Amino acid sequence: MRVIVTRVQPQAARWVKLLAPRFDAVALPLIDIQPLADTRALQVAGQRWADYAAVMFVSSAAVDHFFASNLALARIKRTQQAIKTRAWAPGPATRAALLAHGLAAEWVDSPAAEGGQFDSEALWQQVQTQIGPGARVLIVRGDTQTEDDPDGPAGSVSVQGVGRDWLAQRLRQAGAVVDFVVAYRRGAPVWGPHERSLATAAARDGSVWLFSSAEAINHLPSLLPGQSWAQARAVATHPRIAEAARCLGFGVVSESRPTLPEVLASIESVA
Repeated sequence: MRVIVTRVQPQAARWVKLLAPRFDAVALPLIDIQPLADTRALQVAGQRWADYAAVMFVSSAAVDHFFASNLALARIKRTQQAIKTRAWAPGPATRAALLAHGLAAEWVDSPAAEGGQFDSEALWQQVQTQIGPGARVLIVRGDTQTEDDPDGPAGSVSVQGVGRDWLAQRLRQAGAVVDFVVAYRRGAPVWGPHERSLATAAARDGSVWLFSSAEAINHLPSLLPGQSWAQARAVATHPRIAEAARCLGFGVVSESRPTLPEVLASIESVA
């Protein structure tokens, strides 16, 4: 059975490799990531690292683009133990990216891997005791290339966007001051004939679409205008993502935690 992996690269390639022993997995990213033309705000944020009680990265892409503009920062973090800034990650891929850029594991907070829930809600359970009145927190995020609001009503939302807004609200309620900085741009990919043919076939041939972002789902109507999704099947790694797939018209949608064993089981359940 074919599985369409819609994550951004290079995560899509990694998931294709993980799924390949049991499925015909194919990468078809539905979000394109681009660096910023102007990184001055990122550099200013990096210079103010020590001013923050914590810096939250919404994704591994946020980590990579932030540190690409602040190459010396990870080395400073390793040597200056007097700097008490924590780094927050909503999931294992983001945590791994932080460690790869040189941050010591004891300074990185993320949801427990065995919990299987990787979002802002799970992260908050881990870090809320760190925050008190007057604390400053920086959220490093991506931004869309269009004027559309990624944090709009259900069915047209980015889980990443919803999560960061929810977390910002909790932080402010705890008395913290929250800053945001954009680290990269994200938008719809540019498809050629091969990608359109693959997606059109997968909408009706029994393939299973693996979704990890509602924003990615929202790109499908513009990538395949007029396409019916009534025969299509999907596995979504968060309830909000599953709702976006149902709103688009997917005939079968299964919800799964984003761990490999549960994703495998969910794919088999809709086969």
